[in-house]
Amino acid sequence: MKTVFGPEGVIAKAHPEYEHRPGQIEMATAVLRAFEQKHHLIVEAGTGTGKTLAYLVPAIAAACGSGARVVVSTGTKNLQEQLMDKDLPFLQEVLPKTFRAAVMKGRNNYACLHRIKRAESMPVLEGLDQIDQFDEVVRWMTKTETGDRAELSNLPENLPFWRHIDARSDTCLGQKCPDFDPCFITRMRQRALDADIVVVNHHLFFADLALRNGAYGAVLPDYAAVILDEAHQIEDIASEYFGVQVSNYQIDDLLRDVGFLKFENREAERELTRVSARIQRFADMFWISLREGRGLEGRFALISGYRTASGSDRPKSINLSLSDKDEEQQAGMPANRRQDVGAPYQALDNALNRLETMLDALKDAPADAENIIRRTRQLRFDLNFIIKGDDQSFVYWLERRGRGVFLRGSPIDVSGLLQDKLFEKVPTVILTSATLSSAGNFRFIRERLGLDEAEEMIAESIFDFGGALSAAADARPPFATMGARGR
Repeated sequence: MKTVFGPEGVIAKAHPEYEHRPGQIEMATAVLRAFEQKHHLIVEAGTGTGKTLAYLVPAIAAACGSGARVVVSTGTKNLQEQLMDKDLPFLQEVLPKTFRAAVMKGRNNYACLHRIKRAESMPVLEGLDQIDQFDEVVRWMTKTETGDRAELSNLPENLPFWRHIDARSDTCLGQKCPDFDPCFITRMRQRALDADIVVVNHHLFFADLALRNGAYGAVLPDYAAVILDEAHQIEDIASEYFGVQVSNYQIDDLLRDVGFLKFENREAERELTRVSARIQRFADMFWISLREGRGLEGRFALISGYRTASGSDRPKSINLSLSDKDEEQQAGMPANRRQDVGAPYQALDNALNRLETMLDALKDAPADAENIIRRTRQLRFDLNFIIKGDDQSFVYWLERRGRGVFLRGSPIDVSGLLQDKLFEKVPTVILTSATLSSAGNFRFIRERLGLDEAEEMIAESIFDFGGALSAAADARPPFATMGARGR
C-alpha cells in the first residue's frame, strides 16, 4: 500500500496535486488485510481521509490476485457515478495490474425492449408532449448500448410513462421473453460477470440479498467480498428490502398487463375482462377505506394489531371471513354497517384468486400469463401478511404519497437477517463511512447490524475542520441582521 499511496508512490507520480495521508495508508492496509485473512472490517474514515481510493486499491489487488469478484455498494447514485466515471478509470490508468469494472443499477433504471414494443400499439401515454417524448425514447432505444435511463438527460426526470416501459423484475418474462438476448438487463449482467469490480448501490445490493436462495434467484453475480460505503444507511435500507409492500400502483400495473394478454378463445377473453373489472372495483373500495382511515384510529392499528399511540390495549382482530356470494354486498355497505377494511380486503382477495385460478387453468395461454399468475400470487400473499399483521417482529404502516397508497410491513430488527444472509455467508465485508462510531466505539452499530466479529479502526483525517468552519462563518451574513429581519 505504501508503494501506491506513499509520498513517492504510484498515485503521487500520476497526480501532481496528490497529498500523502497516513490515515489513507492505514485504512488501505487494514482493508487489504481483511481480504487476505478473510475477515470483516468496520472502519470510520472522516472527511479528507481519501477512503474511496483506500478501499478500491486493495479491492482491485484482491480481485486480480484471486480472481474473485468484489462488489462495491454505495449509498447514492452520485457516489456510484464518481466511482465509475472518475476513480476507477484513474486507477485503470495508473495501476500496473489491469482490471475490469462494471456498474449495475436497479432494473427500473433500464428500458425493457419487450414492453416498449408492446407500448407502441397500446395506450400508455397522456397528452401530445408524451407522444413526442415516447418517440424520442424509441429512437434512443435503437442507439443506446446500456438502455440506462440516465442517458435521456434532456427528458424530464419524472417521465410519467417510464414505469410502463422499464425492466422491473415483477414484469420480466425471463428467458421466455422474445427479446431476452438483446435485453439491456441481460447485457448488464454479462458485463458484471466479466468484471473484477462491480459497483452497485445499497438498494440493489439489499434487493439482491433478500432474493438470494429464494424462488427468483439472485440479481448480482456471485462475489467473494463486498465493500459497503456510507454504511450508516444500511440498517434502514435492509429493513425496507427484507419487508413487504403493496400499493395501488401495483394493482393498476397488474390490471394493465392483464389487458395486454391476447387469447384465441373469445370466451376466455370476455371472462378475463369481467374478472379484471371486479378486481378494479374491489381495489377502489379497499383503497378508499384506507384513505378514509376507517378503523385505523388515525394510523394502522386495527390492521397491524399493534398498540395505538396512546398505549391502549391491542385491538381485536378483524374478522376477514366472508362468503363468496356476499362479497359484493358487504364490500359496498356504508361504513357504519360493515367492519372497516376487512370486507373490501376479502372481496379484493377473492377477485384476485379468481384471476389466478382462471389463468392457471387455461391451456395454450400466452407467455405473459405465467408472469401474471406469479405476480397475482405474490400480491395476495403480501397483502394477506400485512392485513393480518400477526408477526410481532414486524411493524406495519400506511403511507400516502400523492395519488399513491402504500401498505408496508418491515422487520423491527434486521441484525439476525444480516448475520444469516450476509456476515456468515460472505468471507469479507468492509463497512465504512464518516459516521459509524458512537462514544469512540462501534458497539451500537455492530449490535444493530448483527456484526459479532470484525476488525475495527478509526482512520486519521487531516481535514482542517476548524478552518472550514471559520471560512463558512466568514462567508455568512451577520447573524444579528438575519435574525432581526427573520423575526
